[in-house]
Amino acid sequence: MPPSTATEDSSNDSRAEELKALANEAFKARKYSQAIDLYTQAIEVDGDNAVYWANRAFAHTKLEEYGSAIQDATTAIEVDSRYSKGYYRRGAAYLAMGKFKEALKDFQQVKRISPNDPDATKKLKECEKAVMKLKFEDAISVPESERHSVSDSIDYHTIDVEPQYTGARIGDVVTLDFVKKMMDDFKNQKCLHKRYAYQIVLQLREMLRALPSLVDINVPDGKHFTVCGDVHGQFYDLMNVFELNGLPSEDNPYLFNGDFVDRGSFSVEVILTLFAFKCMSPSAMYLSRGNHESKSMNKIYGFEGEVKSKLSDKFVELFAEVFCCLPLAHVINKKIFVVHGGLFSVDGVKLSEIRAIDRFCEPPEEGLMCELLWSDPQPQLGRGPSKRGVGLSFGPDVTKRFLQDNNLDLIVRSHEVKDEGYEIEHDGKLITVFSAPNYCDQMGNKGAFIRFEVPDLKPNVVSFSAVPHPDVKPMAYANNFLRMFS
Repeated sequence: MPPSTATEDSSNDSRAEELKALANEAFKARKYSQAIDLYTQAIEVDGDNAVYWANRAFAHTKLEEYGSAIQDATTAIEVDSRYSKGYYRRGAAYLAMGKFKEALKDFQQVKRISPNDPDATKKLKECEKAVMKLKFEDAISVPESERHSVSDSIDYHTIDVEPQYTGARIGDVVTLDFVKKMMDDFKNQKCLHKRYAYQIVLQLREMLRALPSLVDINVPDGKHFTVCGDVHGQFYDLMNVFELNGLPSEDNPYLFNGDFVDRGSFSVEVILTLFAFKCMSPSAMYLSRGNHESKSMNKIYGFEGEVKSKLSDKFVELFAEVFCCLPLAHVINKKIFVVHGGLFSVDGVKLSEIRAIDRFCEPPEEGLMCELLWSDPQPQLGRGPSKRGVGLSFGPDVTKRFLQDNNLDLIVRSHEVKDEGYEIEHDGKLITVFSAPNYCDQMGNKGAFIRFEVPDLKPNVVSFSAVPHPDVKPMAYANNFLRMFS
């Protein structure tokens, strides 16, 4: 093959720059997948330009594909070790994954390369603070074996309700009237009294602890069942789902498939509403754990800060305990497998193994529980690395084998933003449903829910648009350093 001429090089350079300009436009329009495709084309023309790799890393970050972002930023650094944006993008992705020590190293490198960059200085300070805080928390933490349950230390009966409190009240049991009044109060940005919040959360904990890690749901003939995906603290959109599809009841049951909290700034309202419906009628509301029902995510993405602001520090511990009691998956009428993330790094996993998982812990970084919460489908066959840096990507053949091994017909999962609120993949055997429209007030996507009619169990998907909410921005309670990058 003859060497390229200077004219060819120059035309390649200009073509790559054209593609980069188009990608930048797509990025500004928040069309991040399109931007990634265009940056990829630019890289195919000129893979020795660190800017293209770092820009693609930034677009991956916007789609929460932090594993891919770290890979691209690392390549940018390999192409040009003095290119500070490479370290900057990688540091931001590490931060988003809660890997503060790795992030700190990258921001220190940015500071070395650009000592006078005020932005880099600011982020480095925030990162140092986060690492110091972690070290302090580690130093004072009590070993797992000596830890006492915060739930056992709370007696909500002894908490007085002030005479001036005019909000929703619970008697001995949670009733529909109470839940309706509480939701109205939340719509008007009023808080629920801590006594009743404790009552709901503690009652729910007892209920969840008795459940297996995989719950079987039986829906009688002639009835229907609704599955919702991620809500992410978007309370007003949750109210819209109930407006469109009716309130949860024994005749109108729901399954919310994880990621109730974080990012959206009305997570407390969402979680108390879902928990209250479950207390009111256990067969009207089913709840599955998502990857954001965990301490490490809540610390970064806003739920911890919101709980401290609206309730108290003790509630942070209490919610963490209750999240560890949430089931990991559900099966509807022995035919539809519903899980937040996806499937496994090995074939042959049986439902009985999922049912037997000891889930009463923070999600581990590998194994069946991790993969249930974190994995994503991919269009190509086989398995691949996760775009997120946790879990894995699994192909249509993996889905097909799992369904055959367990005599199932369909997988329903959530975990990923979709333009229409849903996507059907893997030869129609896998549906992603996502119920947070205009995610983080910026993605422009629709939300969706799936309604299954029994006995045919045909999925009827309803898409819906975002509704207005009070002027509290997403991530309002999130960690400082993360807000800098959002």
